[in-house]
Amino acid sequence: MTVSRPKTLLAMGPQIAARLITAPVRERLVAIADVDPDLVAADFADPALAAALAEAEVLYTSWWCPPITAEVLAAAPRLRAVVHAAGSVKHHVTGACWERGLLVSSAAAANAEPVAEYTLAAILFAGKRVTDIARLHRERRGAPLDLDAMFPGFGNYRRTVGVIGASKIGRRVIELLRPFELDVLVADPYLTEDLGVRHVELDELFERSDVVSVHAPALPETHHLVSAARLAAMRDGATLINTARGALVDQDALIAELASGRLYAVIDVTEPDPLPAGSPLYDLPNVLLTPHIAGSLGGELARIADLAVDELARYARGVPFAHGVAAAELRTLA
Repeated sequence: MTVSRPKTLLAMGPQIAARLITAPVRERLVAIADVDPDLVAADFADPALAAALAEAEVLYTSWWCPPITAEVLAAAPRLRAVVHAAGSVKHHVTGACWERGLLVSSAAAANAEPVAEYTLAAILFAGKRVTDIARLHRERRGAPLDLDAMFPGFGNYRRTVGVIGASKIGRRVIELLRPFELDVLVADPYLTEDLGVRHVELDELFERSDVVSVHAPALPETHHLVSAARLAAMRDGATLINTARGALVDQDALIAELASGRLYAVIDVTEPDPLPAGSPLYDLPNVLLTPHIAGSLGGELARIADLAVDELARYARGVPFAHGVAAAELRTLA
């Protein structure tokens, strides 16, 4: 098998490059490709990048990569592939890229892992009422708590978990839930295969679930998918988890339900993101609010970088991407 050393240009925000391109990643990159790990394209119009862009066969991209427009492609006549060390490619891979016939890969599968892990923890903690009990234990300084009276039937055995969206993350959440004695439902209008859990309509999922976890893409038709009516249909004491996008949830309706004390929520994404300082979500005791931390951060970035380097190695060997993205998929991808 012939192995090439494709000329590769890094394209991402400089602050991302400093965290993503660690010494082990640099070592692997230079072993696979003809690349300068210290040259990072944050602006394709920068004259200092003109020569590298003109020679580049592959762009190794990540967050804050500028859009790869027709003008950029005109300056990159040899460009054949984009290997994205992050999730969605929608922000930088433009229609002109698909018209050129570029090969595109994404590390969305690697980014799905920490989101699914966060979701699993949130589901199990929700069933066990961990945040509430910890707060009461702290406030009462160890005084006995009548937990069965406070949280009738709390625990995870045979609880029903509803997963909205059979996305990469949604599917991984379903896999991680398999060892637990939970009843899992999934709702996705595009799902045609059997995932080993019950496939239901969205309204039924809201009515039957003790925990509802959102993993659908942000599309015009999914705006406020979690509507006031669907929130009202949730069981008393049920928990909504959102690690997808804030726009999928009618946030005002959610705040009203939470303020009544009827529902709980674990929220990692909001609308807007971040929230204004005066948002009630900061103060409601039945809300676990985190600042968009479910995705890859810290040491988890290495998983994304490694997957993208693996894809670059496949390209160098002339092997199809394991995590390729096709233009036809974009409509239903995050």
